[in-house]
Amino acid sequence: MSESSKIFVSYRALGYVSNDVPLSLRYILRRNENLVVTAVGKSFHTYGCSKLNLLSVSGQHPEEISCLTSDAYLVFTACKNIVYAWRRGTELKHVYKRPLQRNVQLMLPFGVHLIVIYEDSTLLLWDIKAEVSTLEIPFSNFHITALVHPSTYLNKVLLGSHEGGLQLWNLRTNKLVYLFQGWNSAVVSLEQAPAVNVVAIGLENGDIYIHNLKFDETIMKFSQDWGAVTALSFRTDGHPFMASASTMGHVAVWDLEKKRLHSEIRDAHKGAISGMKFLPNEPLLVTNSCDNSIKMWIFDLPDEGGRLLRLREGHSSPPLKIRFYGSNGKQILSAGLDSTLRSFSTEADNLNKSLGQASFLRKAAKKKGVANDTRKMSPVVDFCSEATREKQWDNVAAIHRHSKLVTTWSYELCKMGEHKLLHEDFKGDKSVEAMCLNISSCGNFVVIGYSNGHLHKFNMQSGIFRGSYGDHTAHDGCIRGVVLDGFNHSVVSGGSDRFLKFWKFTDRNLVKALKLKHSVSKLIMHRESGMIAVALDNFSIIIVDHDSKNVVRIFDDHESAISDLTFSPDSRWLIVATMDSSIKTWDLPSGRLIDWFLLSPICTSLTMSPSGEYLATAHAGKVGVYLWANATLYSNVSLRPLREDHDPASIDLPVVTLEGKEADTTGDEIDPVPEEVVDFPESKSPEQISDELVTLSMLPKSHWLNLLDLDVIKRRNKPKEPVKVPKNAPFFLPVISGLKPTFFIEEKKDWKSESDKSKVLQVMQHGSEFFRILEESARTEKYMPVMESLKTFAPSKIDVEIRCLSPENGGSVQLMECFLKAMYEVMKTNSHFELVHSYLALFLQVHCDVVASEEKLVSLLQEIVKVKAWDTLQEKINYCLCVGHYTRSAVL
Repeated sequence: MSESSKIFVSYRALGYVSNDVPLSLRYILRRNENLVVTAVGKSFHTYGCSKLNLLSVSGQHPEEISCLTSDAYLVFTACKNIVYAWRRGTELKHVYKRPLQRNVQLMLPFGVHLIVIYEDSTLLLWDIKAEVSTLEIPFSNFHITALVHPSTYLNKVLLGSHEGGLQLWNLRTNKLVYLFQGWNSAVVSLEQAPAVNVVAIGLENGDIYIHNLKFDETIMKFSQDWGAVTALSFRTDGHPFMASASTMGHVAVWDLEKKRLHSEIRDAHKGAISGMKFLPNEPLLVTNSCDNSIKMWIFDLPDEGGRLLRLREGHSSPPLKIRFYGSNGKQILSAGLDSTLRSFSTEADNLNKSLGQASFLRKAAKKKGVANDTRKMSPVVDFCSEATREKQWDNVAAIHRHSKLVTTWSYELCKMGEHKLLHEDFKGDKSVEAMCLNISSCGNFVVIGYSNGHLHKFNMQSGIFRGSYGDHTAHDGCIRGVVLDGFNHSVVSGGSDRFLKFWKFTDRNLVKALKLKHSVSKLIMHRESGMIAVALDNFSIIIVDHDSKNVVRIFDDHESAISDLTFSPDSRWLIVATMDSSIKTWDLPSGRLIDWFLLSPICTSLTMSPSGEYLATAHAGKVGVYLWANATLYSNVSLRPLREDHDPASIDLPVVTLEGKEADTTGDEIDPVPEEVVDFPESKSPEQISDELVTLSMLPKSHWLNLLDLDVIKRRNKPKEPVKVPKNAPFFLPVISGLKPTFFIEEKKDWKSESDKSKVLQVMQHGSEFFRILEESARTEKYMPVMESLKTFAPSKIDVEIRCLSPENGGSVQLMECFLKAMYEVMKTNSHFELVHSYLALFLQVHCDVVASEEKLVSLLQEIVKVKAWDTLQEKINYCLCVGHYTRSAVL
């Protein structure tokens, strides 16, 4: 890449969606989503079909992509004679290069191989992983134009030719299996039908044949009157429909059972449809076109017709003028040769929106469709916007090429307004053209300059004429620029009569006329500083101070016509684009040139963001808007004046990238070959950070939160009918309680002995396992096993075990004393804070009468109260609350 400029760094391109390369559809199992891959110049985009959101942008190719295809693992792109394989849409995995300099024409994934057709009609079979060619088949009198792999045809591929014939080849044996004579028209498209042995064949003359390959018989024939069949696709959701696309942008849907046309989607795209695919097992059709758009159609109408569901689009023709909208610098308004106004977001592509297409009869165009609008207006060549009153009325005014009408637009409602501003005296005059305009800072008025020298003022809300400037005309010639100051005090106009005139805004009287040496070409104003930049016909620029109404700077170092110019937000720089591909930055305080670089193609319009972050440019023949980052905001840049012999560097235009996030490739299928994995040691946090801090258990809230309310929960969940015992349940087997209740099975066969019967009765008694743990802990004075045992119990099991500790339920005072000692010892460690308090609350709720009558238990509870774990925690919480409250209420 060439050397960059000192100030501006290539950042990203906006407004690119698709071109004339057919799309590729791939299903990603881990994402459970279909992805659409489209080519955009030297890179390709991956969109998710659920929302048509941009997931990833590939790296740059040396040249523009000429062919595109994909499978479940890789995306294959062709650039001249080289094929690239990309994994996850961004990682270059393989490169396949043919020694002979023949460009790639077609590609088709074929299992572990890739079929590549070159322009000389040579078929090469590439091993995807080994990156070597395993088969080469040259064709002399057979120019391949389409190919498809028929379903269930092992190792076979069907080739279509420009001569109209078809050939079925076995690539494993390298033999011609069968030759189809064809229909004397070039085969443009081949598509496998849901039925075996059947393919659809689209011809250049518009005919479509549904052909049986096994018997070489034509099942049915259709014909579209819109030119060549550019794409074919079958529905696979149970409906016998096939869609065909044309070069005129129409889509035809054919009923295969009734063998007739079912429905049409007229003007689905503004240009020829490049690719078209039905989503598997869904009534959704995705199309792309050279008009820089992707559209998704859903077939859910009562007559099974299709309607537009989602779309992503940009300008279908290059933009003529761009300007930042509002004061935040996040939206760019763009007017293109396609007669549309669009807004591009500098943050995310899904925030882009269209304000619509200009039409003389907007309501009629809305009913018939924009594409069928016979009263479409000419492209917008100049516009002005003001965000002050965007929610009240129209806040954008636009001038159309060779038109005297000025249209109004609403940015908030994203539509063209009702008003068409024109004075009654001009209605019959065909020689008048609107040349320039400007909206006041309050958003109430717009001032328009005309080719006959008139300068009119209109109200934006009502569209009513509010007066003209000058006795008869404001200038003797064409008015080429008009600006308003920030306080609605004055209007400044410049014309071809070499005068720069200052007018009072309200009473429209002339204040001063400044005589210039040459005619005015363009006129802009920085409202905050009052600086006016005037571009003249001799390729020079003068800076006029609005307050003193004098020329303060002259920049005459331009060798070509000035296409556009803009001020920086602080009015220190003047950035100028000229027709010799130059972008120059002038420093106003010093009056010197501080930056100069070249861009190809020519920059037709540029604008600086109000925040100073970006410079946006539009170029001839390019449908996108290009952003350049201001390097002075994040690095030290020396802004010394350039030498007189400075040689400007030619810089490449920015490329399309994702803003603010990495490529979304989660869930994408990956190469099954295992890669080297680095084993990092597992990091574990300590159980107790500090003895002074309280540590909670890692158990869920359901384990301890509702222990006191189990009775209420049981009554609420009590079934209306009695529980039915399973018939096959062995009623005579005792059950051992626990997290996983198990049946007690005696190993001995003699059940009649008294010792065995006593063991069975002992097991059937409740709580024996937990009782043994309590007794063992009291003997060893290690009480943590009690807590570990309780942690494994379910809430209902905990409730039963604590209730059975009392003497009347099979327990004893000694067991209750052991339980309290266990809780006391755990509380002293400051661990399991919420569990201990929940267990103690349940214990006291159930056994309050027994505890009150036993002195040992009361003394133990008094010792437990002395453990100030909660007091310490509450003190620290109150301290934090006090500090936070003081910080919020303190007056700094």
